[in-house]
Amino acid sequence: MKRRTLHYVSAFIILGVYGGQVCPFLDSLTVLQLVIPIFVTMGLLYLVQVTFLNGIAERTSLKHQSRRVFQLELGSFITAGTIVMIFNTVYYHFPLSSGLKVVLGLCLMGFFAAIDLSLEKEWLLNKKFEATGERIEPDLIFFSHPKKLVFFSSMSMFLTAGVIFLVINKDLDWMATVGRDIPVKTAQRYILTEIAFVVGVILLYMFNVIYSYSRNFRNFLSHETVVLQKATTGNFEAFVPVSSNDEFGVMAKHTNLMVEGLKKSTEELQQTRDITILSLASLAETRDNETGNHIIRTQLYVRALAVHLQEHPDFKDYLSDDIVELLHKSAPLHDIGKVGIPDHILLKPGKLSEDEFEIMKSHTTLGGSSLEIAADRLGTNSFLNLAREIALTHHERWDGKGYPLGIKGDDIPISGRLMAVADVYDALISKRVYKEAFSHDKACRIITEWQGVNFDPRMVKAFFAIEDQFLEIAGEFQDNTT
Repeated sequence: MKRRTLHYVSAFIILGVYGGQVCPFLDSLTVLQLVIPIFVTMGLLYLVQVTFLNGIAERTSLKHQSRRVFQLELGSFITAGTIVMIFNTVYYHFPLSSGLKVVLGLCLMGFFAAIDLSLEKEWLLNKKFEATGERIEPDLIFFSHPKKLVFFSSMSMFLTAGVIFLVINKDLDWMATVGRDIPVKTAQRYILTEIAFVVGVILLYMFNVIYSYSRNFRNFLSHETVVLQKATTGNFEAFVPVSSNDEFGVMAKHTNLMVEGLKKSTEELQQTRDITILSLASLAETRDNETGNHIIRTQLYVRALAVHLQEHPDFKDYLSDDIVELLHKSAPLHDIGKVGIPDHILLKPGKLSEDEFEIMKSHTTLGGSSLEIAADRLGTNSFLNLAREIALTHHERWDGKGYPLGIKGDDIPISGRLMAVADVYDALISKRVYKEAFSHDKACRIITEWQGVNFDPRMVKAFFAIEDQFLEIAGEFQDNTT
């Protein structure tokens, strides 16, 4: 609204102040005789535009609203010039050439105003779509930007040349009639000032259009850049507002389709990965005395501990949301190495001999090695690194007496320390062929005794802070004993 008002006021002032300088017939009128018809005409058409024509533009389909704004605004200015021309011709008996000068002047200003307001409409639609997620469907055939550039340049040159011609023609007439009695330098200064004023006004209009266009272009490129940058990091939630029925709209549309396709493909790959992980982990568990629910419980325990420790000063820099999610996905592979343990050891119901236990302990290195081979073949990534860490180090002890590496304290990866607490707790509360299930309270007492021995004390403290969550997980995913 403000921008439209400014254009109408500017056109009234420029035509009212300078119209007489272009046309000697207009110059013969008094100030009131000149400005009143222009003021009344521009005012009435402004009201028609605001109350009626603006509604027509709003009811036009979204992808054509910008074009409709251009048509209605340019039509209003041309209509204003035509009305003033007819009034002067009928009332003052001015020749048609005088009226056409007014029409040309308002056509020039209306052309720039219409383009500017059309670009503003695109800008407003873009902001609206950015907030609501609404999109237009660009036409297969549209008015392309090269064509727009040719149209804008051609019309600008044609209208500007027409106005400059009128100014020069009027000045030549002035020189032929009264200019002979004026010093040459004075006449020269007068003419140059007049031409400079006209050129300055035209340049201001052109710069304003260039600014409006560059603002829209910059906004489009900014959205495209942000969406593509986010997509390269795995964030597929952003989108480019599709708000113009041209190349930019088509590019925005296909950028969004590309990102949505990548999102769908990534989700399918992640789902396939998750299913594969659970299948492999379940295969390992079915060869053991444990159940598939052990996989689900331990990965939920790990996630609960990791989420709680995100605020801990010693872990917050490491436990980002992405790492917590990867820990949750990787946890089921902690015992994948058991696939390589012979059945007579893995399924033995009694206590293992020393030699058998040494073989059993090798499931950590078997799991770590297999995941390392996968990383070498598929390319190292954070998921495989975490899965390998968990498989290799979840039996390490805080005091350094664990296996297979015998590392201690903070040298044990955080992922291994988290898995150690989760795995032992679940083993304690679960029934095995060689033991009955312990109660939660008894499991807690054992974990307390092993604090600072088997487990990182900070992990144990986190465990007791959220033990209700452990109880809830254990209850929801308890083993089917029937």
